[in-house]
Amino acid sequence: MLSDAITDLPTKTHVVYLILSIVGIAWYIILWSIGLLGCISARRRYRLRPRSPLATVSPSSAPGVSILRPLKGLDTNLYENLESTFTQEYPNYEIILSVAEENDQALPVVRDLIAKYPRRDAKVVIGEEVVGVNPKVNNLIRPYRQAVHDILWVLDSNITVAPGTLGRSVDALVGPPSSSAVSPPSRRIALVHHVPYAVATEPALGARLEEAFLNTNHAKMYIAINTVAVDSCVVGKSNLYRRSDVDRVNGSLKAISPSISADGSLDATDDRGLAAFGRFLAEDNMIAGALWHELGLRHDLSCDVARNAIGKMSFADYVWRRVRWIRVRKHMVLGATLVEPFTESVVVGLITATCLHYLFHVPRWLFLIVHFGAWLPVDLDVYESLAGHPVPESSKWAFIAAWFMRECLALPIWTLGMVGSEVDWRGRTYRVLRNGEVERADDRQRRSVSWLPWFGKGNQEGHYERLDAADNGQ
Repeated sequence: MLSDAITDLPTKTHVVYLILSIVGIAWYIILWSIGLLGCISARRRYRLRPRSPLATVSPSSAPGVSILRPLKGLDTNLYENLESTFTQEYPNYEIILSVAEENDQALPVVRDLIAKYPRRDAKVVIGEEVVGVNPKVNNLIRPYRQAVHDILWVLDSNITVAPGTLGRSVDALVGPPSSSAVSPPSRRIALVHHVPYAVATEPALGARLEEAFLNTNHAKMYIAINTVAVDSCVVGKSNLYRRSDVDRVNGSLKAISPSISADGSLDATDDRGLAAFGRFLAEDNMIAGALWHELGLRHDLSCDVARNAIGKMSFADYVWRRVRWIRVRKHMVLGATLVEPFTESVVVGLITATCLHYLFHVPRWLFLIVHFGAWLPVDLDVYESLAGHPVPESSKWAFIAAWFMRECLALPIWTLGMVGSEVDWRGRTYRVLRNGEVERADDRQRRSVSWLPWFGKGNQEGHYERLDAADNGQ
């Protein structure tokens, strides 16, 4: 009996390897399908950006919009970023710019723009209201309450938008008039968002890596996931939604409770609205998820991008930024975060090369050449769709080198992100808790990563992006 078991062992091992190889190849096909969906959807959505009909109507005929821009310090290209909201081709909107402190360096820029555009309805709000640990939410509370209009457009301070963005976004939010009284009802659009498009303004390594990531792999997967639209997937760089909807949710991600009456009024003791999201690090992603799950509403992408101006982002900045959001995501969507390495080109390429070698004796090196030779053009095509032009010839090879480096770094950075729950931003340390909530970490209890001294902790003060803008898959 023992001899028979030993004889059967190679056969059983072969069956296991056979099954794993088939599963690996099937996963590769699925991943390619998702990637091609993102690429094709990017072509269809972003290569043609028609002018909104709302751009030329009278102010009384266009839905009013309040643009909220929370500010802190001198972000890269701050003047140009803010000016892009003063030049929107839309007849009915106000701008509210907010800072937490009276001596904030952004205030002279804000006042220059208000003086330059005296006919634009714009004002500045100074002073935050602390409702949680999230500084962006604290900065937004007062503008959120003072906004004249129900439709709110919240933009981060490092974002530039095209003049037609607001009109096209309102088109997507409001939707076309119903063409048929017998058309089946569909879930209303509650939030319109814009895919981030990175612009490296400095030749720093971290900036090049971030540009290569956001404009290719991240955008491709982000667009594909939102095209399938089986769940909420939103980055909070530029979001348009209704205050009346946000006032009905609290971040529990559970169906709306009886505390809300049929006319939409709230129980006075119920903690809902923007202030309820001050306990989250990625408040933008949680607001989107709440609108989706608590109210049963959905999201849409407009045909515009949110242009991220990236300044002097060092290699350490890039690494710790990616680590930050992996640590946030693993507490919010653990399953998706665990799968993430198997969606990256290097890991899935090595796995598939091994599977094909086992099944068909295909040389691993040959498959990897074909694999990357096909993967890269798809990513470059996504870049072209977002940018409106191919990668410039003058920087093409530098971009491709940054792309390869980013792909190779994905797994090590993911591993680093999975081994901790603390994140640093602007000199403060936060501990990520269940569901993405955060608390300030006691300095005496901070866990250092002294075994990676060469990475440093990055420049937490001056670079590129607020911590509280979610990076889903970002």
